[in-house]
Order: sequence, then C-alpha cells, then structure tokens
Amino acid sequence: MFRMCARWIAALVCALSSVSSPAMAAGVPRPNILWIIVDDMSANFSCYGETVIETPYVDRLAREGTRFTKAFVTAPVCSPCRSALITGMYQTSIGAHQHRSGRGTLKITLPDDVRPIPELFQAAGYYTCIGDGLLNPAATAKKKAGKGLGKTDYNFEWNAKIYDSADWSGRAAGQPFFMQVQLAGGKLRGGTEASAQKLSERAAREFGKAVSPEDVTLAPYYPRDPVLLRDWAAYLDTVRLTDQHVGQVVERLRSEGLLDSTLVIFMTDHGISHARGKQFLYDEGTHVPLVIRGPGIPAGQVRDDLVEHINLAAISLAAAGIPIPKSMQARNVFAADYQPREAIFAARDRCDETVERIRSVRTPEYLYIRNFYPERPLLQPNAYKDGKAILQALRRLHAAHELPPLSEQLLFAPTRPAEELYAWQTDRWQITNLAADPAYHEALLSLRQRLDQWIVETHDHGPESDTMYDSDMAVYVGRGNPEVERNIEQMKRWAKEGR
Repeated sequence: MFRMCARWIAALVCALSSVSSPAMAAGVPRPNILWIIVDDMSANFSCYGETVIETPYVDRLAREGTRFTKAFVTAPVCSPCRSALITGMYQTSIGAHQHRSGRGTLKITLPDDVRPIPELFQAAGYYTCIGDGLLNPAATAKKKAGKGLGKTDYNFEWNAKIYDSADWSGRAAGQPFFMQVQLAGGKLRGGTEASAQKLSERAAREFGKAVSPEDVTLAPYYPRDPVLLRDWAAYLDTVRLTDQHVGQVVERLRSEGLLDSTLVIFMTDHGISHARGKQFLYDEGTHVPLVIRGPGIPAGQVRDDLVEHINLAAISLAAAGIPIPKSMQARNVFAADYQPREAIFAARDRCDETVERIRSVRTPEYLYIRNFYPERPLLQPNAYKDGKAILQALRRLHAAHELPPLSEQLLFAPTRPAEELYAWQTDRWQITNLAADPAYHEALLSLRQRLDQWIVETHDHGPESDTMYDSDMAVYVGRGNPEVERNIEQMKRWAKEGR
C-alpha cells in the first residue's frame, strides 16, 4: 500500500528551505524540468551517426546542449527500466526487476527511504505532469475528462496523485513544472507486417516518402529477409515521427517563452525491440540516446563517459535545487565534483512468462555478461516477442535451415555460455566472445569480481521464488492464453531438469 509520510514530507520541506542552490540563493526562478522519454528505440538519430534518415529536431537539441555517446539503461525492458528511472535506483535494489510484476495479488512496495521523484518535486512546490507535451483539441478534451496521462508502467504500488495532470498548462502562474513527455517511439510500427506497412504509409504522407527497405542496414546477425527489412524501414520512420514530435514540443516551449528556463532531457527507455535487442544486455538492447539542453548545460558538448539512465533523477533534482536523497544511487553528472563512473551495470530478469536472469558490467574497455540460465536458449519461448512478425520470420528460416551461420550461432544455439566478454568499443554488435580466450583471462576475473561486488553492495534481489509459476507470473498477459500457458509449462520442465 502506498504511504505518504507527513513527517517525511515536513523534513524534506525543511531541508529545501536550507539548501544552497545558486538559483535559489540568488532568488532566480527555478527551472522547469521536462523529460522526453521514448519507447523501444536505439540511438538511430543523425547526430548519433544514422545516415538513412535525418532527425533535425533532436540534432538541434544536441547542438544547443550536451550529447552523451555512452548512455545505457540498467534494464532493457519497459517496466523495470521505468521503475529505476522514476526512483533513481537500480530496479534490482528495490525489488522492481521482474517485468510487470506486482500486478496481481502479490504487491511490491518501495523501501521506506525511496520515493518516486514526482513526489519530491511536488513537495518542493513543482507542478507535476505526464502526457504528450502537445496542446490540441482532442488531447485537451481527454485531459479535461481526466484521461490522457502518459505512460508510467511502474512495478510498485504508487499513488496517482504524484501527478497533478497531463500537461503543464494547468499550473499556477509562475509555478515551475516537472513534465514527462511519453512517446510511443518504436512501438508505433506495431508487431505485424500489416502494422509496419500502415506506419510506412503514414510516413509517406507526412514526409513525402517512406524509408525504403533496400536502404536499410541490419545488424550482421540478422538475415536480409524481406520481413526484417520492411520492419526496420518502418522502425526508422518511427524515429522520424518521434523527432517530429520532439520538434513540436520544443517549439511549444519556445512560443510560450519557456524554452530558456526549461531543462529538456531526451532519452529512450531501451533499445529497439528485436530478437537480440529489447530484453537483452547487448548494446542493441541497452544503448540509448541521451541529449540534455537547458540552463547551466554546456552547449555543443559531446561527452564520452559512461552514464546510466537512472542519473536523470539526480540531474533533475539538482537542477531544481532539491536535495538528492543520500540513499539514491543516481548521480548528478553535471556536479562540480562529479567523477565519471568506472563501470556501469544492467540486469535482465523475468519478462512476462519467461524466466530469466542476466547481469552485466561494462567498463570503457569491456562488456561482461553473466547468464544464470546458460542451459536455456537465448530466444526462450516468449508470447510477446514470438507474436512479432520478425521473430516468426527468424524462427521460420531457422526451421528451414536457411539462416546464415552467424544467425544460427548467436540467435538459435540451444545453450549459451555462462559468461560472455566483449571488447565492445571495437566489436559493435558483440559478436566475438572473449571469455574463453587466455589473453583476456585477467580481464574476465576482474569483471567477474566487480559484478559479484555490485550484486552484494546494491542488494540485488536476485531470482524469484518457484511459487511465482502459480501466482503473478502471467497476470498481465492473462491466464488462459494458450501460448502463455504452454510457455509456462516449458519453464517448469526446464526448472525440474535444472536448466
């Protein structure tokens, strides 16, 4: 049950009254904070090197602000990622690591010293909102009807009152706002060939021409199958549509005279939804764009240090002059005394009915991945992903023995190595596993120890109980779905076999 502690709020307000922020000390109005968070999208923007499409609006944000080249999420799937983002905590530390858990009878509550940051902003006098960032008649009607709030998808009990509305237009005169603009991003293309075609037709209407499948470059482990090419072309069109929406939001800020007093943060919640992308800890699943523009942010700067997406919480609180809770794991990467992280971490756990546990640690040189279920294949049965045309095409090609060797090796091997090690800066797609190479044994041992230490120090909640098979495991996808039920039975068989 969500609890708002009055004594805790009073202490926070007291702390706020004594905080020494340059803006607050000088009596300067506090900046607005605006996050733009996009679903299912990698860094396929022109300012990140994408050449098939142009993304002028995100590019402009990057020119006028700071662009991070090595930003990564701590979870490559929506709900654990967003649970971490909104608290500034690793999802594994707060028990929010199983995708869309706590939706049934078993509830998840946050630790007493962890609060969603909209709550902290409200306590500091900010107006909090979450929506699409646009004002149009249809959206306004929905907002007036109490609908139209943006995506939350948190894996814990929370009070909807942490959001005042869906848009900053409802705030009091002079009141600063904390706004989250939530965009569908890569989800716009859907999961079927028909939905991808519909998206391409929309792009042709809005931009004059859709991305051509022939112009697409796929990761080397994906075959140039027509289904995959059309899907990736439609995906790139979702990037263009996302960029267009970003431009509309920024132009609205400009027209309302708010842009120069607003910290704008653009980021996606994980990489592209594809076989080896979303849900997995390779770059395709965890590397995201991160662009920040606003008061006090260096313009035209490109930063190459490793950053985690949970840092948005600390960056935003600091910009508003709100104390960063001591227990928060996020860091303000713009602080005068900030020291770049030597390593960053990520975790994949159960997604829907599919039991999994993977952990990773990344340094400037290496990406180390540990598979806790190495006897299971990478593409375990999963109703969500198996319902997509691209996965169906890959499985069809695999069954017909028509996949190239690299695709078979990385996507359809019956088992996985317990440990993976990649020189990720030069091995862009993480193809060459160095874990068994004697030349990298010392690096392997060091990263193995570093991950073990992180698991202990951050109180990683680890594997779930076997009782989850009969409790909340498939609540949100729905018991009675034949494919889900079959997959659950497969998970049970593997568990009995020690796999």
